[in-house]
Amino acid sequence: MSTFKTQDGTEIYYKDWGSGKPVLFSHGWPLDADMWEYQMEYLSSRGYRTIAFDRRGFGRSDQPWTGYDYDTFADDIAGLINHLDLRDVTLVGFSMGGGDVSRYIARHGSERVAGLVLLGAVTPVFGKQADFAEGVDKSVFDGIKAGLLKDRAQFIADFNTPFFGINQGQKVSDGVLTQTLNIALLASLKGTVDCVTAFSETDFRPDMAVIDVPTLVIHGDGDQIVPFETTGKQAAAQIKGAELKVYAGAPHGFAVTHAQALNEDLLAFLNR
Repeated sequence: MSTFKTQDGTEIYYKDWGSGKPVLFSHGWPLDADMWEYQMEYLSSRGYRTIAFDRRGFGRSDQPWTGYDYDTFADDIAGLINHLDLRDVTLVGFSMGGGDVSRYIARHGSERVAGLVLLGAVTPVFGKQADFAEGVDKSVFDGIKAGLLKDRAQFIADFNTPFFGINQGQKVSDGVLTQTLNIALLASLKGTVDCVTAFSETDFRPDMAVIDVPTLVIHGDGDQIVPFETTGKQAAAQIKGAELKVYAGAPHGFAVTHAQALNEDLLAFLNR
């Protein structure tokens, strides 16, 4: 397997397909690099080098007890970019992964970055803050953590319904639901729970203000997990020059339900 070691010795798994200008994908919670396989195959078949990693605690990466915070996640991405000596890389982050690619730019600069894509991302603010009452209430995230600690497998199986918008008429196969559950259950329980705290409490508004690369924000307005009005819409407004695409009726898991539209939009952004 392809792996590298981070500053604190955590071993991170990654996959590296194709050749050409690089695109680095950061996955959502509680998934891993495999969520990107259709995007990676599509882009690498069209002349791009695609790289996706398993966040610490998830998939095939190590499961340390600590380090589930966005500064560490950003440093892990920096370690991978340096390990592969990536330049002119486009960073693509889905859901909680939108936070770590944004924090990477804020923390490490954009010298190596050609562009940024935020997909259904938790940026700029997901959970309620003292000065952001519109965020999702803390009780929701407390309920998620309690559900995980009680019966993680069943909680995630149930979570698939709003994630993919099945309760709003979206269609996904039984195979996708099985794969999603299998991926999620590879993760560390500790990491899975700690990441809920990280993505619900981190304020990315300062990060949005310093992003200085071409940025594409895509969000579904049927997202029941990360509400468009308080996240994607705000991110596009706060990032200078960002382009916003709204997928009508799309759920949080639009990388599956709207895969072809996403693939084409990613390719168009890369080819701009």
